[in-house]
Amino acid sequence: MRDPNLKKLADDPWLEPYSEQLKQRKTHIGYMEERLIGGSMTLDEFANAHEYFGLHFRNGNWVFREWAPNATAIYLVGDFSNWQQSDRFALNYGDGDGVWEIELPADALRHGDLYKLKVYWPGGEGERIPAYARRTVQDPKTHFFSAQVWKPETPYVWKYPNPKRCIEAPLVYESHIGMAQEEPKIGSYLEYKEKVLPRIVDMGYNTVQFMGIMEHPYYGSFGYHVSNFFAASSRFGTPEELKELIDACHEAGLAVIMDLVHSHAVKNEAEGLSCFDGTRYQYFHDGARGNHDAWDSRCFDYGKPQVLHFLLSNARFWLDEYNFDGYRFDGVTSMLYYHHGLGTNFADYKDYFDGNVDHDAYAYLALSNKLIHSVRPDAITIAEDVSGMPGLGAPQKEGGCGFDYRLAMGAPDCWFKLVNDIPDEQWNMYWLYHELTSHRNDEQVINYVESHDQALVGGKTMIFELIDKEMYFNMHLESQNLQVDRGIALHKMARLVTMATAAHGYLNFMGNEFGHPEWIDFPREGNHWSYHYARRQWSLRDDPGLKYHFLADFDRAMVSLVHNKNIIGRVPVTFRMIHDGDKMMAFERDGLLFVFNFNPTQSFADYSIDVSPGRYRLALNTDAPEFGGHDLVEADQIYHSFEFNDGEKIRNQIMVYIPARTALVLEHIQEADTEK
Repeated sequence: MRDPNLKKLADDPWLEPYSEQLKQRKTHIGYMEERLIGGSMTLDEFANAHEYFGLHFRNGNWVFREWAPNATAIYLVGDFSNWQQSDRFALNYGDGDGVWEIELPADALRHGDLYKLKVYWPGGEGERIPAYARRTVQDPKTHFFSAQVWKPETPYVWKYPNPKRCIEAPLVYESHIGMAQEEPKIGSYLEYKEKVLPRIVDMGYNTVQFMGIMEHPYYGSFGYHVSNFFAASSRFGTPEELKELIDACHEAGLAVIMDLVHSHAVKNEAEGLSCFDGTRYQYFHDGARGNHDAWDSRCFDYGKPQVLHFLLSNARFWLDEYNFDGYRFDGVTSMLYYHHGLGTNFADYKDYFDGNVDHDAYAYLALSNKLIHSVRPDAITIAEDVSGMPGLGAPQKEGGCGFDYRLAMGAPDCWFKLVNDIPDEQWNMYWLYHELTSHRNDEQVINYVESHDQALVGGKTMIFELIDKEMYFNMHLESQNLQVDRGIALHKMARLVTMATAAHGYLNFMGNEFGHPEWIDFPREGNHWSYHYARRQWSLRDDPGLKYHFLADFDRAMVSLVHNKNIIGRVPVTFRMIHDGDKMMAFERDGLLFVFNFNPTQSFADYSIDVSPGRYRLALNTDAPEFGGHDLVEADQIYHSFEFNDGEKIRNQIMVYIPARTALVLEHIQEADTEK
């Protein structure tokens, strides 16, 4: 749901010099849509390539189609042909549109059969996995992937086909199926349902985000080097098991979104789309533009109708087939610019209008959002964009892309800059508040302290940046360690101020709510194929003898308070005060007063803060003993506002005692007594 208080894209005076470019972008979106549908159909009717291409059982027969315009011959090979090329399984070429097809009797293929395509082209040949394959599996011995015929006798029947999905303010639990278990292995869809889903429900998050769902040949890519765009990763289980997990999420009242990776594709030819029909330009740009050197991957040609047919259909497929509630679009910055956003800090508006924007990619993102919201009006779309491109969150009628949300990627950059490079006593409260509250007036944003990005191998989780090696020795309840005390205090405060200032949504990566230590590193040759860092150590959180549960308990209380008050996405932040010398900050939001003392050494007695008149109850205290604090503030106390004449006007204030590195949330419980 779009915030009615958002401004129009045209209301930004800094964009006035670029009004013609904005009009051109809007015109190009319309041109691309007309080019695709030609006035003869709707966009959602057009985005049905997955129902035409690939393998389907229709009217008692198998029908298979593939688009491969440069191919000279194509054969189905697999278990059914003893992996031998046979004329019986030769595809027929169509009428010049590059489409090959074959129809086979029902007994020609069986559920579970493995198969591939043997493709011939001028001067070469190769085995390929069909572009629209809905099931691929990896041979445990050879590690090669094959497509698999998937037609179970009892297809999954949805228990909650039309769940209530209206999430006004997404509180996103970002997670990865494979690394969600504590055992050193790849977790499954059903293990996630059994062991992790109840934790998410208990913690109060209302949206779960799944990473790595689209099939990828290399597990260590985190799911971002996709090979088979229509296949749910078989390393986690079957399609029915993924549907069962999504059904369970919906039963629990959660919206379910997934990472949609349309920013690039894996370079692998045997598993992916690269050189599928012998050309490098079938799905991707030819030459250097078709390669993403920084990511070692291939770049889609968003100006090619057949590519848009593929990608738009893919965006629809996961909504239709798996009942997902939306997407986090990965790598949007890379899509938008010819330079992929590399080496550019986007410090000036001219960086968005200097000729480096790929208008075809911009148009694709707009059309994709239009399609998704046409098929599923209550769907959630989130853009992962670090550039701050104007228009990403604006409606298409304004020349925007129509994303519901953009990740506020400046917030984690700010936090990690503070904890890594700046001594506590030099933290700038104005800069922190600005980074947490600033966003374009025409877009909705999701705040977060850290996602999976910050902890990938070479980085650390927030808590590990704060405490480092002391986590190995001093997280027991009886341990007394100043570095641990500091880390636990700032971990809670960072999350509270980030969530409390979140304009429209909040995100947390799986396990970070309880201070998961170390980093993320998938099995690879460099770590001797170890799963040690590709799992979640829930036992740390569950052990009452360790301090991790304090952080988890605080996160639950924080999410519960903010969610129950329904302030995110509905009520703006009212600034109350910042004192950079004291390292104090306060703001109000619909009856909740948030007070933060980031001072590392100084506590304050009778600190005065402007408020709305009335009585206030202490609703949350980061220093409470149940959250691992020092219990220096009396629980459940009541604060009374009083009038203060500053010589210019009468203000209402309260006085609080607030210890060093402590945050308090005071809830307004009664208006001031007006009788004098």
